[in-house]
Amino acid sequence: MSIFPMTEAGTRGFTIDLIYRESPESPSYDSTLMPWQHSVNALRRSFNRLSHLRRIEYSTQSPVVDIISDSGEFFVKFSIGTPQVPILATFDTSSDLIWTQCLPCLKCFKQNYPIFTPSHSSTYRQLDCNSVLCKAYPGATCDKASKRCIYSESYADGSFSSGDFVTETITLGSTNGEKISIPNVAIGCGRKNGGTFSAGDSGIAGFGSGKVSLISQLGSSGQGKFSYCLVSFLSETSNSSRLHFGNDAVVFGRGVVSTPIVLKPKQTLYYLTLEGIGVGNERFDFYDPSTPPNAPNASREGNIIIDSGTTLTFLPSNLYNNLEKAMVSSIKLRRIKDPQGVLNLCYYSPKDIQVPIITVHFKGADVKLNTINTFVRTSENALCFAFAPAKDIPIYGNLAQVNFLIGYDLNKKTVSFKATDCSKS
Repeated sequence: MSIFPMTEAGTRGFTIDLIYRESPESPSYDSTLMPWQHSVNALRRSFNRLSHLRRIEYSTQSPVVDIISDSGEFFVKFSIGTPQVPILATFDTSSDLIWTQCLPCLKCFKQNYPIFTPSHSSTYRQLDCNSVLCKAYPGATCDKASKRCIYSESYADGSFSSGDFVTETITLGSTNGEKISIPNVAIGCGRKNGGTFSAGDSGIAGFGSGKVSLISQLGSSGQGKFSYCLVSFLSETSNSSRLHFGNDAVVFGRGVVSTPIVLKPKQTLYYLTLEGIGVGNERFDFYDPSTPPNAPNASREGNIIIDSGTTLTFLPSNLYNNLEKAMVSSIKLRRIKDPQGVLNLCYYSPKDIQVPIITVHFKGADVKLNTINTFVRTSENALCFAFAPAKDIPIYGNLAQVNFLIGYDLNKKTVSFKATDCSKS
């Protein structure tokens, strides 16, 4: 197996696997659960994730990533250091920082993978306070006694992580068997960590728009592009979801639609502009036409977050209510209450059903969703609408993204969609 530098990888592009948290490849997988029970776990995490993103959205201070360990839905596997130590990190498009636990630990949560020992690595370098990378991350501070760059984070759910802000070599294993080495990547080396993290977690891989996210630190070599293709959560295929970089991340061909990314000051989140949603021949606008332009949350641009870590799609109450009414008038099955008490609209249906196609009207891009994107099973007999009302922060969740190749281009500031059978990509 060959290893080549990132400069070469950037000209060729490369692809790695995304591991779904509820899949057999994940250390968090529980083989005793039925397929629908795995779906329910993901739905419950969606509401934790909503709270997490709400705190980021409405923070008046510099962004502090409120990481809830069970809210991320996908892992990425890579190695850090020389020699390499394997890491399984939560893939998170709503945060920037890359971090993992480090020895010696003042306090560490249990993890299945070996904890990284900096003293064993020849490529480990402590960042000083005046370094560009130290200044680039708002969560970093200076230890005045040692003049070392450090970070300390306390999270709303009681979790915490603190330690040294350093540079290390990250090695990604591509799907073609080659390994891609990326030197001098700024990461958090956590010496004191705890809270609600599971043993499957080794840390976080931030893919947000900020300067210290993994995609940003690839620089010109990564060309500011990444894309992913999410396999259906209930798919029987052994193929994993895929995460592409550089040339491999370009979304092209027939059927591609693109919409602008709206980047907001002091935010790492990816905002899109949702103009409305259609069901059959009906279309419902995101905003009531009578809404005054200066009303709270009346901005027409950047009104919804696209997020890899949220399963459900959350919409403003008025839009959700219109959408639910249209689905009720179109589906002639017996309605039941959600056995899990999570979702509003459920039907008695032991078998999967065909439902009206929902068209999501982003600015400049119409995305047509199929049943796999809009309904989810919450028991053997309950099939539920995978959308929910939110009072404030709309989120375009990952269930709506299944079987789409979705590309982020940070240079052009666009997100592109192409309907794809991700199990064959």
